[in-house]
Formats: sequence, structure tokens, C-alpha cells
Amino acid sequence: MDKAFLVLENGMVFEGEAFGSRGQTLGELVFATGMTGYQETITDPSYAGQIVVQTAPHIGIVGTNSRDEESSRIWVAGYVVREPSRISSNFRAERTLVEDLVQQGVVGISNVDTRAITLAIRDAGAMRAGVFSGDAIAPLEVLLDRVKQAPEMKGQSLSSQVTAASRYTIDAIGEQVGKVAILDLGIKRSTLEHLSERGLEVEVFPADSSSSEILAAKPDAVFFSNGPGDPQASGAQVEMLREVLRAGKPFFGICFGNQLLGRALGFDTYKLAFGHRGINQPVRQSATGRVEVTAHNHGFAVAIDGDEADSPQGFGKVRVSHRGLNDGVVEGLECLDIPAFSVQYHPEAAAGPHDSHYLFDKFIALIKESK
Repeated sequence: MDKAFLVLENGMVFEGEAFGSRGQTLGELVFATGMTGYQETITDPSYAGQIVVQTAPHIGIVGTNSRDEESSRIWVAGYVVREPSRISSNFRAERTLVEDLVQQGVVGISNVDTRAITLAIRDAGAMRAGVFSGDAIAPLEVLLDRVKQAPEMKGQSLSSQVTAASRYTIDAIGEQVGKVAILDLGIKRSTLEHLSERGLEVEVFPADSSSSEILAAKPDAVFFSNGPGDPQASGAQVEMLREVLRAGKPFFGICFGNQLLGRALGFDTYKLAFGHRGINQPVRQSATGRVEVTAHNHGFAVAIDGDEADSPQGFGKVRVSHRGLNDGVVEGLECLDIPAFSVQYHPEAAAGPHDSHYLFDKFIALIKESK
């Protein structure tokens, strides 16, 4: 097997075997804790610009298939696994994982100590890194210099890289209950399916769309999707959302959309040390005490002290509807004086868990109440 090297910004180096395409890739090194769902992970646009370490040791056994893709391509900048499966053994498999990585030019590394890498990220925080194999291999001081020249995730606006090229519409399934305008910041197919299956006609807008364009479509509600990047670098989208909220449209945001709602309301956001990524993150509902097992992929969060606060932008009272049980991070917002709410996690949760599907039903109820 060909050699490969994972080089971290802090100087740590892991030697392994090339996995996927050969060459060089740079990005922010993060870890994902899901034991299943690797195909949904790598095709999630929220991972754009990131080299993903899978903490589960054995990856690839069920192969890949077109149905489980969350978008039209693989978005991870690089891929790090302990032990790739030598075969695909599932009746739904259409290809092997390595075939997809090679075909789409994704540089990866295998047979490295992913536990040690994860502990390094937990201790030092997410950092820049690079995977190098084939002709890209050079003396380690050269590789480290390449890593240190890569851009940091903080301050990056990546929505334009992952959004739809133009507007498109998805018909409601069954009896139509309304129309929702979606700002595509890196949306997953599962989210679109949940909305259309609940009777919503879905009109998807590119990330640079204006509030006038969205409101001119006469939607019954507005939805902001998940996506990559630093919310502090998305000032135009924050101001656009303020205009939508002032128009009185019901609003639901997830993940990046939650962070943008927080900023639109006037709160700050900050970068987490190593973020939350995986399909096994516990979140507590503030109102009921119910604990949901949820799917996450975020490196930034909204900063609010206490359970309630007044919106500095004049939108009234805001309640922290959910908090993460591992570290107390704000995981949901609910506006008490305007029809808007959001969650930091992914309620579509492909591939699982399904504890949070009720949030789509809550959105439907909000739309019906507003009519």
C-alpha cells in the first residue's frame, strides 16, 4: 500500500496508508462520533472545508448507494479512518466507499490511530491539518508549512460554495398545507423530503438571495438550512433574516440557520473548541426536561447566558429551548413574541436517530396558526 501522512498544525504527524485518491488536501481537522452513517456524513455539505476523522474503527462495510447520498457529491475535504472494510456486504450497496472517494478525488488516510487523533483534537481543539500521499509527499517541515498556510475556519464564509446554483421547486406530497421558502446554506436531501412529505411546497433559494426575492415568492414560512462556515462572516444573510422576521413570516432554522437566527436577534456566536459531530449527542428540552439523542455537525454556537433574554435587536423575549447535556451549549432558540424558532442540531437526522422529527411537525403547526 502507498504511504500517507496526516500532519496537524501543532506539529503532530501520523503515518498511515493512502485511502481514496492520492495527492494533497488541507482543511480543518474534526472528528465525527457516529458508528454508522458514514455516507451521509461525507455527502453533508456542512463538512465542506473539513478533514473528518471517523472515531468508529471500522468504516465501509455496507458500501455506498445513491439513495443515501445527502447531496450530489462528497463534501469532506479529506477522510481519516482506522480500518477500511475490504469488502462491501449489503444488499443495498451499489459501490464501495473507496470507489466513491477515488472517483471524486477525495484524499484520505487509513490505518492510523484515530483514537489518538481524536484525543489530540479534544485536548488542543480543532485545527488545520493536511493529508499527503503519492507525489504530494515531501519533507515533513515542508508539509507542516503547507498546513500552516491554509486558511482557518474562523472567518470563512462557505455558503456560496455549497448552495444551489439557481432557484428550484419541489412539489408538496399529498394535501398541500402551505409553501416554504428555503435559504440553501448547504441543505441535505433528507430535510427537503421531511418538509415536502408534510404537505409543503418547497421553493429553494441560493444563499445570496435577498429578502425581497424571498418575500416576493409569497411563502407561508421561511426556513434556513444547515451549512458550513463562520456565522460571523455571514452579515448579509443575518440582515436579510432580520427583514424576514420583521415581515412576520414564521421561521425555522437548523444548525447554521440557528446561528444566523441568534445573530439576527442580536446575540453573539463563538467557535467551539472541537465542536459537536455525530449522531449520538444528548440534548435536553428546557420546557419538559425530555432528553433527545440528536445528530450534530457544528463548530460554532450561539452565546446566551441563562434561560431567557431580551433580543438586543428588538424582537422581544427569546428562550433557550434546548441545551447540550455534555457541555451546556445552546442547542435551540424559541422566540416568544414572534413566530420563530431554531435548533442547533439536525432534526432530519440521516442516518438516525429520529427523536427530533417532531420539530418538522411543530413547524407545520406554526404555519397553520399563522394563516
